[in-house]
Amino acid sequence: MSHNLFGKKMLLNAVAGALGASMLLSAPQVLANGTSTQALEEQVRQLEYQLQSIRGELDKVRSDTAQHEQKIEQRLQAVSTAEAQEHEAHKHMLFFRGGFARSNNFRNGVSIKSDVAPVGAQDQASKDAWYVGAGFDYSLTNDVWGLMPGTSIFAELMFEYKQFSNKTRGNALANNPTQLAGGAYNPRKVTVSQFTLTAAPKIKFLEGSKFRPWIIPAGLAIHVISPPSESITVLEPGVMFGVGADYNIWKTLYVGVDARYHLAGKSDGVDVSGFTTGGYLGIGF
Repeated sequence: MSHNLFGKKMLLNAVAGALGASMLLSAPQVLANGTSTQALEEQVRQLEYQLQSIRGELDKVRSDTAQHEQKIEQRLQAVSTAEAQEHEAHKHMLFFRGGFARSNNFRNGVSIKSDVAPVGAQDQASKDAWYVGAGFDYSLTNDVWGLMPGTSIFAELMFEYKQFSNKTRGNALANNPTQLAGGAYNPRKVTVSQFTLTAAPKIKFLEGSKFRPWIIPAGLAIHVISPPSESITVLEPGVMFGVGADYNIWKTLYVGVDARYHLAGKSDGVDVSGFTTGGYLGIGF
């Protein structure tokens, strides 16, 4: 439509120029033929009337152009506002994780390798494991409370399950029947696993972008081990650090990768320190 308005304006300008030139060219001919002054004045008035009409058309074209530009600007602003509202409405995220885990140490336990009960099979699980988990990010601020525009802070609550083995041979306490009661060597298979619950601040960068890297400077982790330690301990606290990034693939769907390190001291002979690395699928809400 803007091209049509521009063309119309150019046409009207050309017509105005042509009329002006016609008036100048016809004036000498009128005088030469002895036309009366009154007739010349009448012709001038007609030309002025035509020029006023052309000016009116030009003013109308200018007004239509301004209204058209205003409508376009309003539409663009409405689209921008709608996108911002949609982003604001889906700033939290529910995510599902999975990947590879590795412990820094082999683990003893009450029903596997045990220095307390060194009877029967004394087997240990591998340091390597797989894990699955889920969690959610709750948005606290999109600009660090006005201090860092473009940087968001989330509160992350997450849990994960790791399995190191489900075929570790049990010691005398996991023997059928137990060798402590005179049973023959017949160890059961013991599953060596770990459940972790974490709560941490998550700092995301590039607010408004589809690609958003993030870090977890430090977070609290509570680990639950199975089987229990040789001292029948199942809980062990620790600190979690993390780094990762997610990408908005479509509407409120996200994919991401992360790496996390768990630091935990030795508790009753067990140290669950180690790392995880994998991917996740997120849903904004």
